[in-house]
Amino acid sequence: MIDLRSILLISFSVCLFFGCNQQPKMPVSENAEIMKIAEGFDFTEGPTADRSGNVYFTDQPNNKIYKYALNGELSIFTDSSGRSNGLYIDHNQNLWACADGKNQLWKFSLDGEKEIILNPSGDLAFNGPNDVWVHKNGNLYFTDPIYQRPYWENQHDTVGHQSVYLLKNAEPILLDSTLVQANGVVGNSEENLLFVADIGADKTYRYKINKEGMLVDKKLFVSQGSDGMTLDSEGNLYLTGNGVDIYDKDGSFLQHLDIPEDWTANICFGGKDFDRLIITASRSLYKVKTNVKTVR
Repeated sequence: MIDLRSILLISFSVCLFFGCNQQPKMPVSENAEIMKIAEGFDFTEGPTADRSGNVYFTDQPNNKIYKYALNGELSIFTDSSGRSNGLYIDHNQNLWACADGKNQLWKFSLDGEKEIILNPSGDLAFNGPNDVWVHKNGNLYFTDPIYQRPYWENQHDTVGHQSVYLLKNAEPILLDSTLVQANGVVGNSEENLLFVADIGADKTYRYKINKEGMLVDKKLFVSQGSDGMTLDSEGNLYLTGNGVDIYDKDGSFLQHLDIPEDWTANICFGGKDFDRLIITASRSLYKVKTNVKTVR
């Protein structure tokens, strides 16, 4: 017969082995410095990193895409970006751009060559492609909310919904038209997951991606919307807007990063070891060291 002392001893041993009441690992240390690394823009958006860790981002009102290199050098990648908003560099090192000046999707090589991939017309006008993520198999997902731009000649409200799409073999496929205002989008190719922020409903959803690239098993991930988003190697999701809010893979809140700007628009991992958060916020660009790395 096992007495109480033996039970307590066994419980203590189990806790030593597996860990009991452990606090979750914080992606960003409490004393980590959030550094401003560039400023003087009108509105920064769309950060994304190449395979070396160099980061590209947009200054949408000024029609530019910038490159922030590993050595800290800032340069103009293009001064004719199609008013690009969200960007994403895929596994083949193509830079995809939501060029909402004319509701297009552009693809750049990293030496600056441009190709227009999606150029809608007629009934397929779209509202204005906003954010983009590309699965490692080449399937591209983008959101299409309405943010009326001063440079548009007409109102872009002919679609009647603000949705998320799949671009497959250069053809757009409507995936979910029930969202109030789709915005941020990010995924995990290994786990075939896609996260879409419905900023209009202040919610973020998680979908599974089936073998055809379609979205299934839609679930509410967290009751908070977002502008841009990113994921880390632990499955944590980073939401933007009023600073940065980080949630674990189960949707439990982990921590908040306060960014001293009016609006935090987007976020990605970059740097040589992909353990730096790069944050586009209003007129500036920020970075902070993390305890985790990116996931693609």
